[in-house]
Amino acid sequence: MIDLTGKVILVTGGSKGIGAVTVRTLVNAGAEVILHYCRSQTEAEAVAASVARDRCYLLAADLMLENAASTLWRDALKWRGHIDIIVNNAGIMQSAGIEDEFDIWSSAWQQTLQVNLVAVADLCREAIIYFKTRSGGTIINIASRAAFRGDDPNYLHYAASKGAVVALTRSIARGFAADNILAFTVAPGFVSTEMSNQFIQKCGEADIIRDIPIGKIAPPQDVANVIAFLASGLAAHATGTTIDINGASYVH
Repeated sequence: MIDLTGKVILVTGGSKGIGAVTVRTLVNAGAEVILHYCRSQTEAEAVAASVARDRCYLLAADLMLENAASTLWRDALKWRGHIDIIVNNAGIMQSAGIEDEFDIWSSAWQQTLQVNLVAVADLCREAIIYFKTRSGGTIINIASRAAFRGDDPNYLHYAASKGAVVALTRSIARGFAADNILAFTVAPGFVSTEMSNQFIQKCGEADIIRDIPIGKIAPPQDVANVIAFLASGLAAHATGTTIDINGASYVH
């Protein structure tokens, strides 16, 4: 049983999918969680209502905007006066291929890199600076199977952003381990969430499952369980590691 009592954790993109299940899992394990969301206030409130309300704090921020991530960190810090762990889960996945108009292509790259990479890097920067003033802390960044095996031609930007997150996390782990700052990457394959379900319906669930040896798409609880374990501090020497959650469809 993972016990996160006394830990304050910031989870970005916590209103839906993997983020929502992660928030519930962490709170139920004893943590106090800052649930970041962008526009999904109703969903965020529903997640908060499903757990101990005094241990789940809602905070809105649009990570598409420059400097929003730094402001989010400072606002999150005000709730309990400290943060022990950050889970960078927020991300976007929009379609844009090489045959689309350049404006569509360029916009998809810029927006995806801003949310999936730059905002993550900004939050990591804030966390590292803060953790160095304390006795350390933990960073858990959510990447994707696509970081390693690539993605569909219409999602080149998504795969690139997630590959960069892996490199970022490994660099943090190497550079700041001496400050007791741990950094991990979790790389899910297909997970049954609202975001991925649109892609699954488009491509055909049967074809996708055929490529997954375990024979089914992962539930978000699998990802949340791994995040909770990494947040527990029970495997400090695994810092820098990427944990695959893809049913053996790609193991690096």
